Amino acid sequence: MSVSQDDCDGPESHRIEAAPSVPEVLRDAGLRPTRQRLALGSLLFGGSDRHVTAEQLHAEVVALGEHVSLATVYNTLHQFKRAGLVRELAIEGSKAYFDTNTSNHNHFLLESEGELMDIPGNAISVSGVPAPPEGMQITHIDVVVRLAKK
Repeated sequence: MSVSQDDCDGPESHRIEAAPSVPEVLRDAGLRPTRQRLALGSLLFGGSDRHVTAEQLHAEVVALGEHVSLATVYNTLHQFKRAGLVRELAIEGSKAYFDTNTSNHNHFLLESEGELMDIPGNAISVSGVPAPPEGMQITHIDVVVRLAKK
């Protein structure tokens, strides 16, 4: 079985464009725009697509003078994930990145920096994927190509 990224039927992708305001984005996703969600949402959705860990986002929001606990950052990221606003990528077991680009795509990981980068378009084709068990469907195939500097 060969699967392209477009064949995966995951939750509806929400691409965040510059036009909608963060409160609008949150309301459209069924989330109440609380102070913490607005602060975190403005960091995540205020520009281009991002890949962040909860710890990175926590450091950014604290640097802006917001009083938000790391637990609140984790909880909010998981709420955003359930609402389809971010996609979670588990890297190396316990390390998770949250990606604001929720379309099906793959990543480069610069291991020395812990930096994720999108692989453009459908540059990777996955083949030899077994058919899922009866009653199941493939929702995502995450390919992470690990890089090291020369």
